[in-house]
This record gives sequence, structure tokens and C-alpha cells, in this order.
Amino acid sequence: MKSEESGLKDIMEKRKKALEEMEKLGVYPFKTNKYEKTYRISQIHMRFSKIQPGEKLEYENVKIAGRIRSIRIHGKSCFIDLEDFDGRIQIFLEVKTLGEKKYKIVKLLDTGDFIGVEGFVFKTMKGELSVWSKDFEVLAKALRPLPSEWFGLKDTEVRYRQRYVDLLMNPKVKETFLTRTKVIELLREKMKSLGFIEVETPVLQPIAGGANARPFITYHNALGINLYLRIATELYLKRLIVGGFEKIFEIGPDFRNEGVDTKHNPEFTMMEFYWAYANYEDNMKLTEELYTSIVKEIKGGYKIKYQGKEIDFTPPWKKLTMEQAIKEFAGIDVEGKNEDQLKKIARVKNIEIPDQATRGEIIGILFEELAESKIINPTFIIDHPVELCPLAKKKKAEPKLIERFEVFVAGKELINAYSEINDPIDQKKRFEEQVAKRAKGDEEAHPFDKDFIRALEYGMPPTTGHGIGIDRFVMLLTDSPSIRDVIFFPTLKPEQEIILYGDQVSNKATKKK
Repeated sequence: MKSEESGLKDIMEKRKKALEEMEKLGVYPFKTNKYEKTYRISQIHMRFSKIQPGEKLEYENVKIAGRIRSIRIHGKSCFIDLEDFDGRIQIFLEVKTLGEKKYKIVKLLDTGDFIGVEGFVFKTMKGELSVWSKDFEVLAKALRPLPSEWFGLKDTEVRYRQRYVDLLMNPKVKETFLTRTKVIELLREKMKSLGFIEVETPVLQPIAGGANARPFITYHNALGINLYLRIATELYLKRLIVGGFEKIFEIGPDFRNEGVDTKHNPEFTMMEFYWAYANYEDNMKLTEELYTSIVKEIKGGYKIKYQGKEIDFTPPWKKLTMEQAIKEFAGIDVEGKNEDQLKKIARVKNIEIPDQATRGEIIGILFEELAESKIINPTFIIDHPVELCPLAKKKKAEPKLIERFEVFVAGKELINAYSEINDPIDQKKRFEEQVAKRAKGDEEAHPFDKDFIRALEYGMPPTTGHGIGIDRFVMLLTDSPSIRDVIFFPTLKPEQEIILYGDQVSNKATKKK
């Protein structure tokens, strides 16, 4: 029995010989640079589907193009299934119509090849809409076979690494990414309809701010400085609020040098918006209206299925304080308890707490460990301890809490939002506290951003901000268990050493288990 590798090699050699034979017949597939189509395949179906079995529309010429998905040769005639982006149709080719020389090329075609077909529409006696080819052109030769032709596409990592094949072989995958595109389109449309202006901020930043996360570091040769791939757009967007913009948003990639799991990819897509003269309560109302409307447009209603569970986006969404959530989902009342009492609870639950953790930080850890994964329906978690976010405004009546909410769905954080600090003195103090944490070894503590303090000193109106992980939202709407399922090209270890500017870099080849 031939090995997988040798079987593939034999098939590829056969295809290369077919290419050589085509060239001997004067056909050079890779030199074709254009093909004028008159129809997409889906348009053929829409326009001609009602013709009768046996009917031929020889009076109307059509030109279509796509990838061959199957070939059935019957001596002097052949049937091909041709597929483009949004449709598939049967093509009929015969010696009588094409001539002996042209038909020789038909016998050199393989699944995966791209061809352009000119002919007329007809319906077979069995009722299948088809195109009778009067002529065809080979547009590209597939030298590598599709997986179904040899050993199939079984390996999940191969699916992520070779997304182009995954899209070809799994129709559901294409639908997932079409949904992703629709979600982003709807977000843009709805934000603009609400009066928000789309802006762009730098991906390369001298200080990686706006979140507590480890950044990726790069080096700029001409300037002789380290730069960071942004971990958030927040601080630059708020600079624009200082500059006079009042309602702005940005959709784009952020980068965090963190672990990879079903909820995290080092590169991910966020939408952040900032809204002057509004607070986190206004933000909650907009958030609920915005995302329930998108769910309804995508899914046709407010209820969806995710990994076997029903999730109900019907407004209004539930609101719980962080302490109430711990009580509801873990059965533990933490209200009024001090650090020592909370650490005792953590020990009983086998939850590790840093020695220097404050009461607020312990509450945050207990919530993450005991409550977060149990929240199924969209829920606003409000009244976070002040230590958990160095950029959020304190509550007037309770300065140990901040005006912040997070939305959790299906055990995942989906949205983070708050009333922004616009007091430069308070912000400076918060940054200094973060710097002290960093000095004690917290690599995710927020750095001190002198220019951002300077911007606030020019004055920023009361403002609320909002960030959503678009990848996680798409996961919910497509019933995808992993973030890798909704990112075209998720971050993976390289298969081989990479050549960069002629030098070997240290990425080692991935060994198959």
C-alpha cells in the first residue's frame, strides 16, 4: 500500500505531465490573464431554472468560469461540474461540437483546474440545468489534487493552516466567513447611522497602552527605537475626543502576546467606540440595542443555539454586580468580607491568590474562577472594583467601584465598556499604581503614558468607551467552538524554517505527531 506522501507525489507528477501535453497542443493555462464572463453561475440558475427538460436555448450565448469539481468522461462526451464563488452547474462537452483537437484537451483536465466555458443553456431530460459547451479555455492548471481525491482533509491543524483548502472542501466554513463579513458590515452601517465617524489609529505605537496585556515588540531601524503592536486603540481614540471629535469608532486588528486557546488568538479584531457627553449607562442602552438588532438580522430572531445550549438575546439583558454574580453562580456571599476572609474562601476552592492582592483584585479573581463560565445568556456585569481597570471613572457614591460593565455570553467576555477617566490627576495616579505593579513583576500592568496625561490636561469631556471582540461575537453566531474557526488565518507554529532576507531565522519545523 502506497504511503500518503508517495500517493500524492504520483498524482502531482501525472498532472504535470498533463500540463506538458497541453502545452504541446498550444494551450498555456498560466499565460491567460483575463476571461470575460457574462454570468455568474448563480445568475444562470436564477434566470433559466424554469426551462423545460430537453429544452435548448441555442439562441443565447453565455460565458461562465470556475473551478472543476468533478469530471465524468464517456468516450466522445464528457460532463463536468463547474463551481464559482456562489454556484455550481453541469457542463456538457462533446467531440462533435468541439472538434477532435479541442476534445484532446478535455481528456487532460483534472478536478481543481479553472476553465472558462462558452456555450448555451439547456436542461437534460432528467431535469438538470446545464451548459452545452461550444468552446472552452483552460485558465489555470491545478498541480495539486484536492484532499477528497486522496486522503481527505482530516487534520484540524491542516484545516487552519491551509484555509484555502478548508474553504474549498467544507461549505459550512465559507458560510461562517460570510457571516463574519456580514457582522462587520452591519456594525459599520449601524454605527454610522448613529452618527459615529470611522477613524484610524496607529498599529505601531511607542507605548502599548489601553489594556492590561503583554505586547509584541518590534524595532524601527531608521528611528532606532522599539515599537509595539497595539494591544488596543483606546488611548489614541480618546486623544481624538480631546481634539474635538465627539462620536468615533474603529474596527481593526489588535495584538497581544498571550497564550493561545479556544478564546484567544495573538491577533484578533476589535471594534472600539468613544462617545462624548455620555456615560456607561447610556453605553449599556446602546450596546443592548446594537447587538440585539444584529443578532436578529443575522439569525432571524433573538434566540440562537451555541454548542448545544440555547442563548436568548431578547432584551432587556440581565444586570448583576460582580459580587452578586459570585453569589448567584457560585453560592458564595462575598459582600462586606475583607482580604483575609476572601483569601480563605479562595483556599477552600483551590484558587491561587497573590500575596499582595487587594480586596478588589481578589473579587475579580473569584468572579473569573467561579462565576464567569456559568453565565449563558447576555448579562451585564457592573460595579467592578477600582483596581480592575486603570482607565475607568470611579462611581461618585462608591469610589472603590468604577463605572464599568462587561457583557458575558456563553461563559465568555464579549464586551468591555466604561465611563472614561477625564481627570488627568486621577489618571496619573492610576498610571503610577500600575508602574508600581510592573516593578513587582506584573508584565501586563499598564505603562505610564506621559503624552496621554498631557492630552487630558487640555481637557476631555465626559466620555464613555466600548470594545467588542468581533471574533467571539462571530463564534456565537456561527456556533463555532474555537476562535480559530472564525479567523481566516489563525496564528500557528510554522511548518518549516523561514527564510528572511536570505538568513535563516530560529522558527523550527513543526513535527507531526
